[in-house]
Order: sequence, then structure tokens, then C-alpha cells
Amino acid sequence: MSESEAGFDLKIFLAGLPHLPGVYRHLDVKGEVLYVGKARDLKKRVSSYFQKTGHGPRIAHMVARVARVEITVTPSETEALLLENNLIKRLKPRYNILFRDDKSYPYLMVSAHAVPRMLYYRGSTQRPGVFFGPYPNAWAVRETMQVLQKVFRLRTCEDSVYANRTRPCLLYQINRCSGPCVDHITPQAYAQDVTRATQFLKGQTQQVLTDIEQRMQQAAQALAFEKAAQLRDQMNALSRVLQQQTMEESDGQDTDVIAIAMDSGKACVTLAMVRGGRHLGDRAIFPAHTDGDTPADILEVFLAQHYVDHTLPSIVVTSTAPADETLIDLLAMAGKTKTRLITRPQGVRRAWLEQAARNAARSLTRALSEGGARESRTLALAQTLGLDTDEESLNALHIECFDISHTAGEATQASCVVFRQHDMQPSLYRRYNIAGITPGDDYAAMRQVLMRRYAKVADGDAPLPDLVLIDGGKGQISVAREVFEEYGLDIVRLVGVAKGENRKTGLETLVFADGRESVALGLSSAALLLIAQIRDEAHRFAITGMRIKRARARQSSRLEDIEGVGAKRRQRLLNRFGGFGGVSSASVEQLTSVEGISPELARRIYDALHQA
Repeated sequence: MSESEAGFDLKIFLAGLPHLPGVYRHLDVKGEVLYVGKARDLKKRVSSYFQKTGHGPRIAHMVARVARVEITVTPSETEALLLENNLIKRLKPRYNILFRDDKSYPYLMVSAHAVPRMLYYRGSTQRPGVFFGPYPNAWAVRETMQVLQKVFRLRTCEDSVYANRTRPCLLYQINRCSGPCVDHITPQAYAQDVTRATQFLKGQTQQVLTDIEQRMQQAAQALAFEKAAQLRDQMNALSRVLQQQTMEESDGQDTDVIAIAMDSGKACVTLAMVRGGRHLGDRAIFPAHTDGDTPADILEVFLAQHYVDHTLPSIVVTSTAPADETLIDLLAMAGKTKTRLITRPQGVRRAWLEQAARNAARSLTRALSEGGARESRTLALAQTLGLDTDEESLNALHIECFDISHTAGEATQASCVVFRQHDMQPSLYRRYNIAGITPGDDYAAMRQVLMRRYAKVADGDAPLPDLVLIDGGKGQISVAREVFEEYGLDIVRLVGVAKGENRKTGLETLVFADGRESVALGLSSAALLLIAQIRDEAHRFAITGMRIKRARARQSSRLEDIEGVGAKRRQRLLNRFGGFGGVSSASVEQLTSVEGISPELARRIYDALHQA
């Protein structure tokens, strides 16, 4: 215990706490943050941890490890809420309930172009355009886009492609686009289709149907039978979509429906989204560190962590009330929105909640079954390699795996994939461009990526994994050992995965950096199946990156090799046509329209890109 920790007097600290809002942090003897929380009244909230009994096992275990407490006073409880969530995301305290749901939610975007396109979009909604959503997953967005293509035939092509087309694309041929790029529809008529599509997305479906029907009758009366037939088909297509998505009438207010299922110390939160009266689908989210917590506790944490980053809808329907019933008001104040929390819904909202509850229960059952299988493989690996096998150690087991990929020395890339919490963690994957080595020298490539990755560990800027897997045999593991010894890292953690005969899974041999005898586990080994899964994921990630890098290099070099096409002209071409593919498909006349491209140079570019 340090001097500062040894000098910490809990009684004096608690006596001096203010009756003010703020954030508190529980720390252990090493100074590691165990738990972060917010309070309306710091004195009452922090004191309750050390005065009350009957805490759940998670909190009781945490309190037993607390060596000191730090506080930050904030001007309001709302600011305390925001600070709390920022600290939780940054520090990831081991005793906080954590929702690993960092991936942003997708939107359907209608661009601000003179001839708007619809597109799948992730990111900030502050850019020009109209955004619909968020949607629970990519599938829900793409399904909606298919509906709009069938009914309203809106374009989806890039603006650069749209600006340079001379004939309609395949989507026009299959009646999924009205062809505004080649004037097969007037700007006014296309704008009307965009308006009706946005009305549909806002839930104004009856208004859209009435409008189409009136226009169909007008066209028929004017003897414009072809136009009337098109509008009839449009109305029939929309009617079929609505029949497929039949649901009870609602008031059309944007609604989030949240249900929680718990079993065996695990929890599943299902978030269903309703926008414009349409049920867009749901997403199952599995929080960590929930043992001993109630659904109300989990709901409170989910609401805080989720809606600090995402806009509150008009209505939030939940299967239980949050532990802090004022939380929704704080979130509404932070987001400057008006939101109503409903815990006992009626009518259609009750049906939505019941469905969400069933989905949560099914997702949890499936996760428990799959999780049991994953945990058993993690246990088998730990037993095989002599690692700690207690539940806490297995849950925290951190594995990194490295692989090298190139094509005859071209576009060499290294990959690092991460296994943690009994599963792969794609958000932690990394690719490394390898340069300055002899092409095809896998040993030098492996040395470079390991030095770049573990220099941070040696400097204390990153933790050392429990296990480091190297895709390769004695040669690669020897290189890895040299790097680890140079940095003073534990070579016991290094294991090579040598391929077996004909590279068949199950025939691999484990090669150890510390001199232990190599081990062939056999196809029936659960430990080897896990290792093979991690190794194969590293290979997939490396080869995908290599192919992208190789394609970019080859495309760029094809333009670079053309006499008269310098960096500026190359960039103008790529910008005008939306990439190398657009340049390749452009005619000589189209190429000539680019600034700095003469007819002679355009012909030269065309010929160079169309050589057999």
C-alpha cells in the first residue's frame, strides 16, 4: 500500500463528503478503479456502501477490495450522469455493469443532392441530408431500402457515378430505379417519388396510398394509360408491403421497447425500435458483470449508457421500472428532448413489449447454450497450457494471434486478432503494413509486427496478453522469442501453431518458446479447436487486408504507368468517376471532360485500361 493509500482514513473521508451531486470512484490498493458511480447526494450515496448490509455479491466483493475513494463534484446531476458514462467507457471498471455495444446504429439517409439518393449510413447525423432511424441492425435498413426501390424506385448510386452515366444501369432494367441519371423521369416526378418515400418512412402510409390513387385516376382520365398502369403497380407493391408488415394502429410516435431476461446470473437486454408506426426489428445486448443484480439495476445502467450516445425517442416502453425513476428525466434534459417512460403499456405497445420479452428469453437461452460450449473450450485450453482455471481468470483470458499474408512478397500485411471473454473481439483487431524488408521474408515481417505491437507493452502503455499465438512453427516462434527477450517479456506466453500435413485442422502442433516439448493435441481436442478458430480468424483478417492493399496498389499503378497522368490528373480522374472502376468504364469523351485531360491523353488512358 502506498503512502497516499495508507494515509486514507475512510471515516474522516465520509464525514467530509458534501451533500452535492457528483461522481465517485472506488479504487483498490494498486490504484485501479474498481467502480464508477454517480450520485444526487455524494455523502448519502458513498456512505451507503460502507454502512449498509445486504449488498449483492458483486458489490459486496467490490466493497471488500476498496482502499480509497475519489470524488468529483459536478454542477448538476445531469452532468454527473454524463461524466459517469464517459469514465465507465474509458476505464471499464471490473465491477460496473458493462454493455459492450460500441458499434453505432445504422440509418437510412436521403441525401441533400438535387436528385436525392438513398443510402445505408453510419455516423454523425449532423451532415446535410434527411436521416431515418436509427435501425437495430444493417438487415433492417437494407430491407427498408429494398421496399423503397420496389415501390418508389429511388436511386442508390454514388453521386460521381450518377453524374457520369450515359445509359441506365441494371437497377433500371429490373425496375428498381427510375433512371433519373439519363432523364428517364422528370426532376419534378422524381422529387414527388422522394416526397412519398419520406412520407412512407414517417409512417404516413395512408396519405401516400391516397396520393398515388388520385394520380392514377387523373392519368386514366387523361388517357395516359401507361402512366396510370405504372401508378397502379406502385400502389399494389406498396399495399403488399403493408400487408406483410401488418400491425395494429399506433399514434406513430417513435418508440423504443426494452425487455430484460435473466437466468443463471446472465442477462439479456432486447431493444426493439418502432419508427413511424413500423416495427424495425430488435437487437439483443448482453451486459457483463451482472451477477446478483436485479432487472431494475440492469435497466438503469442500460438506459444511462445507451441514451447518453443515442437520441431518446418520444416514448420508451420497459418491462420494469429503472432503479432510479428520475433517470429518464435526466437523460431527456441532457438530450434536450421530451420523453415519456411507460412500464405498463396497453394495446399495441403491450404487444410489442411481450414480443420483445419473448425475444430476450430466446436470445438468452441460445447465448447460455453457446456460451457454455465456448466456456468449456476456454477451460480446455487453459488446462492444456497450464493457465489459471478459476472462473474470473477464464473470463478475463486475453489471447492475441498474429499472421502474415502476402502474394509473392507483394502487399505484405500482418494481422493481430484478439480473443477475450470467451469470444473473438473484432473491435480490437489490428492490421499492420509491413515495409522495409526483403519481399517474402516472413520472419522479418513477423519480427516487425511483434516489435511494433509489444514495444507499447514494454513501455507500460498496453497490457501483456495471457497468451500470444504465432501462426507458424519453430522459425516464427524463434523470432517471437527474440523479440520478447529483447523487451524483457515473459516467453512462457508464446505458443506457435505449426501446420500439419496438408494443412488439415486437427493435425497442428503447438510449439513452445520456453523449450517445452511440442504437443500434437489431435482433432478431438476442444483446446485445439479453439486455437484453430483463433488462428483461422487471424489468417482471414490478414489475407483480406492484403488483397485490399494489393488491389489498391495495382489499380493506382495502372494509372501511374500511363505517360502524362501525374498525381493531380490521377486524383481528378478518381474524384470525377468515383474510383478506378469508374475511370475504367468511362468513354474517351467522358475522360476528355475532366480538367487537364486532352482528347489525345484521353485516348491513351482508354487504350491503356482496355488492353487485353
